[in-house]
Amino acid sequence: MNFKIKELEKNYDPFYTYKLFKEYKDSIFLDSSKEDSELSLYSFIGINPICRFKAEGNTVYLDGERLEGENPFDFLEKLMDKYKIEYKSELPFIGGALGYFSYDIGRILEKLPNTAKEDVHIPDSIFMVYENIIIFDLVGQKTFISSLGEIDNSIESIEIRLKDYKEKKEIVFKENDNKFYSNFNKAEYEEAVLKVKDYIESGDVYIANMTRRLWCNNQEESFDIYEKLRKINKAPFSAYINYEEFQVISSSPERFLSIREGLVHTSPIKGTRPRGRTADEDLKNRNALINSEKDKSELLMIVDLERNDLSKVCRPNTVKVLELFKIEEYATVFHLVATIEGRLKDNISAVKCIKECFPGGSITGAPKIRAMEVIEEIEGLKRNIYTGAIGYFDLRGNCDFNIVIRTIIKKGDKAYLGVGGGITWDSEEDAEWFETIDKARALMRVL
Repeated sequence: MNFKIKELEKNYDPFYTYKLFKEYKDSIFLDSSKEDSELSLYSFIGINPICRFKAEGNTVYLDGERLEGENPFDFLEKLMDKYKIEYKSELPFIGGALGYFSYDIGRILEKLPNTAKEDVHIPDSIFMVYENIIIFDLVGQKTFISSLGEIDNSIESIEIRLKDYKEKKEIVFKENDNKFYSNFNKAEYEEAVLKVKDYIESGDVYIANMTRRLWCNNQEESFDIYEKLRKINKAPFSAYINYEEFQVISSSPERFLSIREGLVHTSPIKGTRPRGRTADEDLKNRNALINSEKDKSELLMIVDLERNDLSKVCRPNTVKVLELFKIEEYATVFHLVATIEGRLKDNISAVKCIKECFPGGSITGAPKIRAMEVIEEIEGLKRNIYTGAIGYFDLRGNCDFNIVIRTIIKKGDKAYLGVGGGITWDSEEDAEWFETIDKARALMRVL
C-alpha cells in the first residue's frame, strides 16, 4: 500500500467541499459543525470506497460476498489489521474505515429478547475503507487529502474537482404540511414511563432510556434536509451518509468513544432543558438544569456505568472522571454532560474497545443488560441506527464515534427519527413527553 497525504495550498470549508462530492455513491461526511465547541476540531470526508463491509446479525458481507461463521466485530478487526499502517501525524484520522453500528447489533453481543417489530430495515452495520479522506483541521485552518494508493492519481482527481469549489450560503426553508406519526401518543408514552418506574420500584433497573419513533412522508432530497438541519442545529458530531438505499442525516451532540494514541474518552449526556424564547427565560432554564438533583442523579448513574465499561478495557487505576455536570448549549436545548477518560490495555484495539462498551450507557440505562431487556419489551419497535454509533477507525488505531441521536434516516420518500430520555423514579410522565418534543423540534422543523 502506497499511502500518502498532501496538504493543500488553500484551506477549504468542509460543508461546501462536501457539496462537490455529495452525489458520490457511498460518500460520508463527518461534520464537526458547531464552531464554538471545543469538540469541533476536525471534519472528514470519505470518498472512493475500495472495500465494503456489511453485517446482518452474525452474517458478514465483504464486497457483496456472504461470509459465514465469524462475529462481525472480529471480522472488522481483521479487516483493519489488513490495512494497518505506521505513519507519524498529529491528525487523529488520516485514512481507514468510516461507517456505523446500529443499536441492534448489540443483539450479537448479549443474549437479549427479540420481540420488537422492525418498521424500517437497514443493515446492522456498514463500514467502508476509503481510498481518499479529505481532512479539515478546523483550528489550524488547514486542508489535507490522503490516499491509500489503490487508485491511480486519486489526489489529483480530487484537486481537479475542487476547482469547482464555491460558497453559496442562501438556504430556503420550504413550507410543507407533512404529517408526523408516532408509535406512542402522549397517553401511551406516559403509560410506558409508568411501566419503567414499576421496574425501578421492583429493583430491576435504576434508570432506563425510554424512546419513541416519529416518521413522516418527505420527498425532499436528503442532502437538502441536512443542509437545513446544519444551519439551525449545528453539533460537534454531525454526519451525512449517502448510501444507495438510504441516507443518514445526523446532528448529534454526543460522543460515544474516542481513542487517540491509546487514550480513550467518553462523554455521556443526561439532562435536558429547552432554550428559552427570551434571554431571561434562557438563563432560567439553564439554571434549572444545573440545579436539578434529578438530572444530576441520572448523569451520575451513567457515569458509574461508563466507568465500569471502560474498566474492562483500560489499565488499572487509569479510569477517571475529567468533567462532571458541564452545561453544553445547542440551538434548541441545554444538555448536562460528563467526560470520563482511561488508558487502554496494550492488547485492546479500537474495535475491541467499541465491542466491549457498546451500546453507550447513556441511551440504555443501568444496569445495562436489564435496561435493554426493558427497552425491548416496552418500546415495541427496533431502534436500528438510532442510539447506535457513527464514526471512523483510523489505520493507526485511533477512532472517534458519536451516539446516534438527533438523527434522521431517509429511505425513499419516508423519514424516520427517534427521541427519548432517561427515566428514573423521580421522572414525571408529562415532563418526559415534552422532553421528547424539545429534542425533536429541530428535526421536525427541517422535515
